[in-house]
Amino acid sequence: MRRPVIALSAVLLVAACGGQSTTTSASSGGDGEYPLTVSNCGDDVTFTAAPQNVVLLKSASVPYLQALGVLGDVKARAGQYPADYYDDATNAELARIPLLTDKLDTTGHLQISKEVVISQEPDLVLGEVENLNRETLVTVGIPLLEEPGLCDNGLDDPGFDDVYDQMEMYGRVFGKTAEATAAVTELKARLAEVSENADGAGRTAAVLYPTVGGGVTYAYGRRSMAEPQLEAAGFTNVFGDVDERVFEVTLEKLIGLNPDVLILLYSDGDAQKVTESITQLPGAEKLTAVKNGDVMPQLFNFTEPPGPLAVTGLERIEERFGQ
Repeated sequence: MRRPVIALSAVLLVAACGGQSTTTSASSGGDGEYPLTVSNCGDDVTFTAAPQNVVLLKSASVPYLQALGVLGDVKARAGQYPADYYDDATNAELARIPLLTDKLDTTGHLQISKEVVISQEPDLVLGEVENLNRETLVTVGIPLLEEPGLCDNGLDDPGFDDVYDQMEMYGRVFGKTAEATAAVTELKARLAEVSENADGAGRTAAVLYPTVGGGVTYAYGRRSMAEPQLEAAGFTNVFGDVDERVFEVTLEKLIGLNPDVLILLYSDGDAQKVTESITQLPGAEKLTAVKNGDVMPQLFNFTEPPGPLAVTGLERIEERFGQ
């Protein structure tokens, strides 16, 4: 088996709910020219060959791999991959990839042991989970890449350019730069079309992640993909002045800001229950978005992290709320 060698920076950062920090960039190689070194979440990862035995621990990278034509190099996956994210061809490809587990905790985080992942002998793991991070895998010579928007410190100023950069990075890692260029061109054209037609009519919006069944509600601030997505749709993010990616928010705070539109993110399950987790809260009827029925449940990757699905999510927001 050809296994890429991992070169790490002096300091290893352990991923938490949000992953790690900084963008991903390549410093050498591409289209079969190896070794190739990319910087991911503050660590350098060097590949001696294109990965051919990939394990997925998160769904966010799937659209990149499909666009590059390398989803066939994924040999195992874990987590949940809602069919609504993908077209029929992608869902068919995912169906033939063995599922290790789809067990999530109440906050939507994958529950899997490191032994299960290591036993697959992957030459690349995509996505970091709480008990299985880069520091754990480097000890057994397995490289890991995380989406920059899920890094521990997130992105300072996330935007659609980060989607293009990540597509180009994957193109270099898998030796598919021409395919990456074509995919970026298509994404830019779609974004331009939505942005040209978007008309938020001066409305405000909030992107939330409620806990179904009761519990904490999270909101997305300036350092999340929700900010540029809402802006592209013509809305003003009521939490755009919060210099965080995601944070807890109370209903009282939400009522005080009173957004015209609510977009509710969720990982999987019943969209109606996600909506009810906000609309049925005592006092929620005071919210303009609830009174007007302007509440939209949206699967998580349609907004977070920066990725091709964020463009699709933007198109859906514009279709739902466009004038």
